[in-house]
Amino acid sequence: MKGIIGAIAGDIIGSVYEFHPIKTKEFSLFKKNSSFTDDSIMTLAVAQWLLNDKNSKGELVKQLQIFGHRYPKGGYGRMFNNWLRTENPEPYDSWGNGSAMRVSPVAWVGDSLEEVQKLARISAEVTHNHPEGIKGALATADAIYLAKLGSSKEEIRDHIEIRYDYDLSRTVDEIRPYYKFDVSCQGSVPESIICFLEARDYEDAIRNCISLGGDADTMAAIAGGIASAFWEVPNDIHSKSINRLSDDLLDVLIKFENKFL
Repeated sequence: MKGIIGAIAGDIIGSVYEFHPIKTKEFSLFKKNSSFTDDSIMTLAVAQWLLNDKNSKGELVKQLQIFGHRYPKGGYGRMFNNWLRTENPEPYDSWGNGSAMRVSPVAWVGDSLEEVQKLARISAEVTHNHPEGIKGALATADAIYLAKLGSSKEEIRDHIEIRYDYDLSRTVDEIRPYYKFDVSCQGSVPESIICFLEARDYEDAIRNCISLGGDADTMAAIAGGIASAFWEVPNDIHSKSINRLSDDLLDVLIKFENKFL
């Protein structure tokens, strides 16, 4: 299965390792307490926005707040949590990776790279209007869109390095020893893309991300979103992931897949 399930599965698999980091690729993909977090919730809020009216920034804000209020214990950052509770929310100059974790749906809706970039920018700037926050969303969306079109890893790497000036020359083994928890786009999006570029398949991309010992669920959501456009999410990972979604979140996922995939 291709699509935004790649980001959702990555989030669920990474959920138990976000605050219990590991530095190995040998681990159980699913544990008893593996569950969706803010990454999946906000990804599906963006999907609902695109289902309703992709041209309305007001509709995006509305859906982000609706989903956030519906799942108040999703694990949001402090500033985003405040934004969710504000009557007339304004962007707060964030460079956090929340903009990249939720962006994957736009790559399946846009009919061109230009439209994907337009939608990615909108999806980010209602909260993450710092240049690095916007760049992280754009780079992630570009990578997914290019993977969806059948671009090679080399083509994806070159595009991201040239357009966004991310250093993708490092390897996972080089990054792992010194890498620490980092919620910034600039400190997690390039590493997540590298985890995809170095992977053999979808599962390997997720294992690469979590083995870095950083913001595991978000990085796995970012890499998983790209990997599920380049390969497919294996059936067992797909089934175990959707079985952990609530009925209303699964309903949005199904409607999005039916319309756009």
